[in-house]
Amino acid sequence: MRTLTKELQDKITPTEAIELLKNGNKRFLEKRMTGRDLLSQVEQTSSGQHPFAVVLSCIDSRVPAELVFDQGIGDIFSCRVAGNILNEDVLGSMEFACAAAGSKAIVVLGHTKCGAVKGACDKVELGNLTSLLNKIQPAVEAETQTTGDRSSSNGEFVDRVAQLNVQLVMDEIHRRSPVLDEMLRSKKISMIGGMYDVETGEVEFYEDTARV
Repeated sequence: MRTLTKELQDKITPTEAIELLKNGNKRFLEKRMTGRDLLSQVEQTSSGQHPFAVVLSCIDSRVPAELVFDQGIGDIFSCRVAGNILNEDVLGSMEFACAAAGSKAIVVLGHTKCGAVKGACDKVELGNLTSLLNKIQPAVEAETQTTGDRSSSNGEFVDRVAQLNVQLVMDEIHRRSPVLDEMLRSKKISMIGGMYDVETGEVEFYEDTARV
């Protein structure tokens, strides 16, 4: 597997970037992950990096983006924060990845059984975690299907909130980042949401959210 160069990155279209991630998760599920000389990739990327995508995902230890998408060193920017929430630092990181470093796609990746989402559902308050969980509250409020148990003990409710959180974060990217909004509208980059299943390892891409 070749390490990405500027020339190779330039040849990847925004649509192809998402397909590369989809195919990587398929290899992951089929247990035929690409053989890589990671130390060689360390050497090859020591003078520069040219990732083709940026993935915003949760800090959860079960969701390592490089592994579940079968990518190597220098292939993707991995932006991880509990609940895959959005703030100005995450937005700035995404703007760097796409506008400065040439990445072609953004993936907002939630996951099932998310602890941060559970905390938001239960309105947990704990130090600085309180303000982080408050950023997920709009998704909790947007989930109107559940009229009974709206706590973390209701797994279906939690996963629906996690899905809505992905969609709302994508909307926020458009609204809060003129840089990324312009790149998406001019089709210089693509964006899609998805959900990782911690029981199966499969990423379900939300095709209806795709901006390509």
